[in-house]
Amino acid sequence: MRILGISGSLRTASSNSAILRAMALLAPPFVDFVLYDGLASLPHFNPDLDRAEASQRPPCEVCALRKNIGQSDGVVIEAPEYAHGVPGSLKNALDWLVGSVEFPGKPVAVINTSPRAIHADAQLREILITMSAKLIEMGPIAVPYDAKEIAFDLTLSDKLRAALSDLIEAMQDP
Repeated sequence: MRILGISGSLRTASSNSAILRAMALLAPPFVDFVLYDGLASLPHFNPDLDRAEASQRPPCEVCALRKNIGQSDGVVIEAPEYAHGVPGSLKNALDWLVGSVEFPGKPVAVINTSPRAIHADAQLREILITMSAKLIEMGPIAVPYDAKEIAFDLTLSDKLRAALSDLIEAMQDP
């Protein structure tokens, strides 16, 4: 069983990508959880390059994306919200998949970890439904943004205490 994780963020230190990496670590042994890393290299969508009567095949990056989708039994998408919308790089990838035979009917789970990101989440779900994805509903996965939630998270609070301790120590040195 193979799951393809797609992060809608291009940032190296993206929390969206971190969520997918965590899912890869947590996946059962019988699941191959693969992270797609080609989002930034996809060319801008051009329907003239994606027609049956086109003189050439779509760009190799597009073929690689479609092959990844075709080899996967399911897809997980984790994306941020930019200016109340789906990130352009993710929308570009989805546009390349509209005309593909690999995507329709594919089970797709959308993860939204930001309670403030309501516009992009709704847009992404609408796009995926329009593309004939088999949308898998998941409950919200909240990453704590509230100070009390963070403070009561043992892992986060230990890291914050250590940082505070280092800062205080540095402030005390003349």
